[in-house]
Amino acid sequence: MKLSDLRPAPGSHKRERRVGRGHGSGRGKTAGRGSKGQKARTGGAIHRAFSGGQTRLSKRLPFLRGVGNSNAPFRKEYSIINVSDLELFEAGTHVQPEDLVAQDLMTRAESRGLIKVLGDGEIGRALTVRAHKFSESARTKIEAAGGSVEIIPVKVYEKTKRRKEEKRRKGDPNVGTPAQHLDRS
Repeated sequence: MKLSDLRPAPGSHKRERRVGRGHGSGRGKTAGRGSKGQKARTGGAIHRAFSGGQTRLSKRLPFLRGVGNSNAPFRKEYSIINVSDLELFEAGTHVQPEDLVAQDLMTRAESRGLIKVLGDGEIGRALTVRAHKFSESARTKIEAAGGSVEIIPVKVYEKTKRRKEEKRRKGDPNVGTPAQHLDRS
């Protein structure tokens, strides 16, 4: 076999259509474009979103960024662990997110987020489990096995200026007036 013997696989390479090469070719004169009109002209391509002069869909929709749930930035995503997964640990172990990563039950990135323990399966040993949330069935199964649950506190931020204002009006001692914050003398 020589380099000159190489050919593409049959049917994979189609010959280019040569248009505008005289009327004997069958594609002379208008070169397969028909007569006149926008599509017959050079540069007469129509934008794929063009809707015949009607305002196109992309212009009619509001300027939204992203897809789907508009509350997505505020939604809490939990990594799920089942009670049956905790059988990997020895009795009396204090199970923390780092231990779940060590046992390949979740990734390191997931362990930095929120963790919820669900009650699927059975547990037969006493463990102290730390997580952000427990289902009622998971809590009862862990405690029935002689273990205990510890809830990792989640920092809650004041969401709006309005809520701070409401607390200030009600006389909450933890919320000071703006003047108090500025006056440090």
